[in-house]
Amino acid sequence: MNHHSRARLRPAVRIVDPRAIDQDRIPYMSTAAPAQPPVTISNRDRTINLLTQIWSWLFLIGLIAFFSFAGEGFFSIRNFGNILVSGTLIILMALGQTFVIITGGIDLSIGWTVGLSSVVTARVMRDLSDGGVEVIPAILIGVVFGLLVALIPGIVNGILIARIRIPPFIATLGMFGIVRGAAFLLTDGQNVIGNIDSSVRDVLRLVGNGSLLYNIPDFGIAWLSQPPDLTREQLRALQRLAPYPVLIVAVIIVIMAFVLARTQFGRHTYAIGGNAEAARRAGINVSRHLITIYIISALMAGIAGVLHVFRFTAGAPQAGESALLDSVAAVVIGGTSLFGGEGRISGSVVGALIIAVLGTGLVILNIDALWQFVIVGCIIIVAVLVNQVQSYLENRQAHHE
Repeated sequence: MNHHSRARLRPAVRIVDPRAIDQDRIPYMSTAAPAQPPVTISNRDRTINLLTQIWSWLFLIGLIAFFSFAGEGFFSIRNFGNILVSGTLIILMALGQTFVIITGGIDLSIGWTVGLSSVVTARVMRDLSDGGVEVIPAILIGVVFGLLVALIPGIVNGILIARIRIPPFIATLGMFGIVRGAAFLLTDGQNVIGNIDSSVRDVLRLVGNGSLLYNIPDFGIAWLSQPPDLTREQLRALQRLAPYPVLIVAVIIVIMAFVLARTQFGRHTYAIGGNAEAARRAGINVSRHLITIYIISALMAGIAGVLHVFRFTAGAPQAGESALLDSVAAVVIGGTSLFGGEGRISGSVVGALIIAVLGTGLVILNIDALWQFVIVGCIIIVAVLVNQVQSYLENRQAHHE
C-alpha cells in the first residue's frame, strides 16, 4: 500500500473549540455539585440554643428577684454595693481562671497565691513603716512586692506545664502546697499579719473601704471620701455608690475582656484550647503562650491579695482558700468549657455574681451558709449539662451543613 492509499484510509480529525461545546447536551461533563436543599433549624432548636447562651443571665436576674421579695433589705443600693465588693475576690480569680480553662488547663494554686500576696504586701508595709519610711512609699513598695511575689507561682506553673509537659492539674496542685507552706512560713504560723502602723491603716481603709461617691441622708452626695462628724443614723444609712475596689475590678474586667475578644493573644488562646497541635503547626508559640496564660492567672490572684490588704488592713495566708473552687464554679457557670476552646469574660463575671448574690441572700434569709455549697454544686452540674446541650446542637447543625 502506497503513501496515497494510507492517506485515504486515515480517518479525518476535526479540531473543535472547547468553548463551542454545549454543556447542556453533555451533562456528564459538568463538574458542578448538585444543589443542596437549604439547612433549616427548627424553632425549638433555635429557642433551646438561645436559652443555653443566656441561661446564666436569666438565673442571676431570677435569683435577685427571688431574694428581693423573700428577704427584707436585700433590694437596696447599700446591699448591692456590699455584694459587688465581696464578689471582687471571686471575680479577679475567675478572670485569670477563664484564660487558663479556655486553653484546656486549670489553676489550683491561685487560692493560696492570693494569701501569699496579701501576706507579703502587709509584711512589707508594716516593716517599712516601722523603719521610718513615709506612708505612701511604704504602701506602694508593699503593693509592688505583693504583685511580684504572686508572679513566681505563675511562672513556675507555666514552665512545668508548657515545657516539661506536666498535666495542669498535677503541676498546679503541687504549687498549691508549696505556696500554702510559704505563706504560713512568712507569718510564723499565724493566721494574720497585722500590727500595721495606724497612719498606713487609715490610707488602706480609704481605698479598700472607701467610695468615689457617697449618698448620705440629710446630707446629700459626697465625693472621694466619707465626710467626718456624721451621726450614727447617717452612718447606718450611708450608701457607697461607687466603691473603689469595684471600680478597680471593673477596669480590669474591661481590659481582660478586650484582650480575650479583640486581640491576637485572645485568638491564639482559643486556638490552643481548640487544638494545641494544630495551633503549633499554624505557627503559634504554644509553650510561650501557655506560660503567659499562667502568669496572667497568678497576676489576677496577686491583685486580689493586694485588695484584701486594703480592705482588711491585714494579710492572711488563707485569704483566697475558700474562693478557689468558687472561681472555677464561676467560670463553668459562665459557659466556659472545661475541655477548652470556649468561654467569655462576661460569662465568668456573671457566674461570680451568682455566687456572691447567693451567699448574701442566704444570710439575709437566715439560712445556714453551708447550703451555699450544695446549691453551687447543683448549679455547676446544670451548667455542664447546658454546655453539653449547646455542643450537641452545634454538632447537629454542622452535620446537616
